[in-house]
Amino acid sequence: MTDTIVYEQLGEDGIAALVAAFYNRVREDDLIGPMYPADDWDGSEQRLRDFLVFRFGGPQRYIEQRGHPRLRMRHAPFRVGVAERDRWVSFMEEAMAETEVPSPSREILTAFFAQTADFMRNQPE
Repeated sequence: MTDTIVYEQLGEDGIAALVAAFYNRVREDDLIGPMYPADDWDGSEQRLRDFLVFRFGGPQRYIEQRGHPRLRMRHAPFRVGVAERDRWVSFMEEAMAETEVPSPSREILTAFFAQTADFMRNQPE
């Protein structure tokens, strides 16, 4: 099984719903919410949506518009410690539950989000 099953199962609409559910939580959060530009919520949401679509087998819009993801570099200006990582992952898990992401996509995304969020850490425990 490949990661493209996520795009095959969810499609762009399902990924968009997942990202919207995630950002609904982030907007109200006092820990990770301030990391996002208050005047660009829609842009932040679009970039994550396009990244996930690209990463899991859909159209390459993210790469065409932004080039290589360079996730660590793009997140370097922000303090990302254990608490921030855990909050981000918990919001993604809640968003997957809310949008009823099916198996095996849920398991693939759960592993991907945990690994990626930990990779973004730039603060010691």
